[in-house]
Amino acid sequence: MEFETHCEAEAEVPKEPPKIHRLDESVVNRIAAGEVIQRPVSAVKELVENSLDAHSSSINVVVKDGGLKLIQVSDDGHGIRHDDLAILCERHTTSKLSTFEDLQSIKSMGFRGEALASMTYVAHVTVSTITKGQLHGYRVSYRDGVMEHEPKPCAAVKGTQIMVENLFYNMTARRKTLQNSANDFSNIEDLLKRFSIHHINVNFSLRKHGASGADLHTVGTSSRLDAIRSVYGVSVARTLIKIETSDNDPSSSIFKMNGFISDSNYVAKKITMVLFINDRLVECTALKRAIEIVYAATLPKASKPFIYMSIVLPPEHVDVNVHPTKREVSLLNQEVIIAKIQAVVESKLRNSNEAQTFQEQIVEPSPSGNIGIIKDSSFSSSPSGSKSQKVPVHKMVRTDSLDPAGRLHHYLQAKPRGPLENNPSLTAVRSSVRQRRNRKETADLTSIQELIDEIDCNCHAGLLDVVRHCSYIGMADDVLVLLQHDTHLYVANVVNLSKELMYQQVLHRFAHFNAIQLSDPAPLSELIMLALKEEDLDPECNENDDLIEKITEMNTELLKQKAEMLEEYFGIHVDVHGNLSRIPVILDQYTPDMDRVPEFVLSLGNDIDWEDEKRCFQVISAALGNFYAMHPPMLPNPSGDGLQYYKKRKPLKNPEDEENTSNNIEDDVTIEEEMEHELLSEAETVWAQREWSIQHVLFPSMRLFFKPPASMATNGTFVQVASLEKLYKIFERC
Repeated sequence: MEFETHCEAEAEVPKEPPKIHRLDESVVNRIAAGEVIQRPVSAVKELVENSLDAHSSSINVVVKDGGLKLIQVSDDGHGIRHDDLAILCERHTTSKLSTFEDLQSIKSMGFRGEALASMTYVAHVTVSTITKGQLHGYRVSYRDGVMEHEPKPCAAVKGTQIMVENLFYNMTARRKTLQNSANDFSNIEDLLKRFSIHHINVNFSLRKHGASGADLHTVGTSSRLDAIRSVYGVSVARTLIKIETSDNDPSSSIFKMNGFISDSNYVAKKITMVLFINDRLVECTALKRAIEIVYAATLPKASKPFIYMSIVLPPEHVDVNVHPTKREVSLLNQEVIIAKIQAVVESKLRNSNEAQTFQEQIVEPSPSGNIGIIKDSSFSSSPSGSKSQKVPVHKMVRTDSLDPAGRLHHYLQAKPRGPLENNPSLTAVRSSVRQRRNRKETADLTSIQELIDEIDCNCHAGLLDVVRHCSYIGMADDVLVLLQHDTHLYVANVVNLSKELMYQQVLHRFAHFNAIQLSDPAPLSELIMLALKEEDLDPECNENDDLIEKITEMNTELLKQKAEMLEEYFGIHVDVHGNLSRIPVILDQYTPDMDRVPEFVLSLGNDIDWEDEKRCFQVISAALGNFYAMHPPMLPNPSGDGLQYYKKRKPLKNPEDEENTSNNIEDDVTIEEEMEHELLSEAETVWAQREWSIQHVLFPSMRLFFKPPASMATNGTFVQVASLEKLYKIFERC
């Protein structure tokens, strides 16, 4: 009772209004910084936009732990003047505007002068920069908006490099909520993908700190569609429809819009909308919703589209200062602009829905004419005559033998194709393949000509007819591919086929190779040692280490001595320091699996007879053929049993967990199905790229260049698995 009385007495005492006091400047700045830099991707966006404002042609991003440990952005822009470094990270210091009225005509992406300052309040920031004409650059570190020391001279390349370390080190709650580094990294990757398909003249790269290869690498191009294809893949690019509209009526709206939208063949779980307004990456919820409504009404099965749009308006019609992170903008006459864009999108989709497009692959017929009939009935080609004969029903084939995709266009009404109707997705591959069709540029060496003559003499005529006129069906497993020729179905070994094709191409392109430049030259000694250690059966034996070092040293010196010949004849460049820096292009549009470089270099050192010219060229060509062959990737195939490889395994913490295992089945399932999503995504990309290369690079090249040796008819490379005539006999008996 006494306690209750005391509480009531306290409640009756009127409370005084809280006193208003001025916050400390450091607290104000930290609060503002947390609003501007919300996540690591926010910092990357601000830094990349600064690089673009500096007219950079190359922007490289490196991150560690999703950006919490490190964000490093390097560019080749105009740099920062030495005199400006003192105030670079103070709040509201900028080179983009001077007066408030300048906002009416702002064209740069940055304008407030808050981003770098905000980063210094929640992270450790280091800037290295050099401007044109300077003999050296300067490096300086910042904290809480001010320099920690005077700028120090340093070696630097053109442009600026900004390192942001230990992001949110002084904001414990924020840091705890951002522990999923994989998610933050994917957000950064998505951001750079969006920038790269708009700024197509800029090279972008993204990699994790310590990784040897880039997770994203784009090269400047003149075609927006090519940029989308390289970043989002061929499957997305082939579904896109070009869209554009404009209005120049001052009474309603003034704008220009161009972009790409997906058609009914694009199916995804969520919408992807990349929107740039006056070259500024933004979001517009109203426009996004309007387009979603059109898709839902027009293409219900493809209601989650891919959209890229670039809208250009007069700068005075755009208010860029409406969001702390500049993620949104406000447009003059926004409703009118959205309505006009919505109408154009609807019109395009209705037209695309009425006329479906089928992907085509054109292969020129073989100029060799009739090959003839051979004794082996399994691979005999059917005789052809000038008379048109009625084909028996049991010999009718649904697909055209010259049509590798097995299309149904013969069942549709034919109409002439205009120049705009051609699908450009494979044009580059087709043209580059045909450019190499009848090469007569081989070096004038007797040994090379003898090797080519051996290929011609050993060619199997029946298999040649199969290769020239087969239809690609698909992969049967990791190594075997299904092919249809005439009324027969075959399985073929892709590795054997590609290995032999590459060998033949090396001989035909002898001394006339284009080059693939390695981004980082690879020391031969390290490659050879790596290959030898992979072959070492007893890695713990010290004697083996000494032997490996001796073999490595001998092979490295040998290849350095033969470097001139390797480069002149085979396009393999080894510099004076013993680094491999270039490898040849054997098939256009195809790059070999670089995981097999050590094995290739070791074979060059160990297997070549350098004294016998013909034998030397033959073995080097075979080694290149094996290196460039389309082997299954090192990562297990995620579409089969290999999926188990990508599941995380979590050990039980104590014996009690083991006893409860049977009673907790649902938890076990959750643990079993937790995937290494990043590794799984990489594997899916690698395997999909291989299958694409097999269908669109390997087989078109085989139809034009390949001369199958007779041994392939008996060694299991080609196996006939079905025949239409025999199937008819079986069904007739049924």
